[in-house]
Amino acid sequence: MKHAIGLLELNSLAAGVLAADTMVKTAAVDLLQATIMCPGKYIILVAGDVSAVQSAVAAGQAGFAANIISSLVLANVHPDVFPALRGAVAATAMGALGLIEAFSVAAAIQAADAAAKAAVVQLLEIRLARGMGGKAFVLFTGDVGAVTVAVAAGASQAEAEGMLAGTAVIANPDARVWEQVL
Repeated sequence: MKHAIGLLELNSLAAGVLAADTMVKTAAVDLLQATIMCPGKYIILVAGDVSAVQSAVAAGQAGFAANIISSLVLANVHPDVFPALRGAVAATAMGALGLIEAFSVAAAIQAADAAAKAAVVQLLEIRLARGMGGKAFVLFTGDVGAVTVAVAAGASQAEAEGMLAGTAVIANPDARVWEQVL
């Protein structure tokens, strides 16, 4: 069972591919993403039990320290984070819409986890840095009170890292907005 997420963000595509290979060979982790992100970065996202994720991230950091922009090991991740990272969540209800925008992938993942733990909301998507100049954002829905609490919790997490770019709570989004967002 996946309990942790590990992330490395590197400034070199070649080093990123090598680091991904090193990480998955070091520990029993699932490779969730290993891909190019804007602007010219490489992101490696792994999941697994806490010790395996810690080992994989440590191996990536040790072998490619000169190329590391940021890293993250997040233990006890809310289970809704995993499908939201894949963008594979269909909204079960169209309530209020919450959005947290972050300047980094790591900050968005941490914000999503904090939001999901703070209130009863449905994480819809954690969109990572593609075509957004390295930014990332989190979308979720629920009743307006829960969404407001979740946005505040996630924003607080991102702001503590100095990575909060913006937030929004829309109490009753128009159907056309839902269509475009989803």
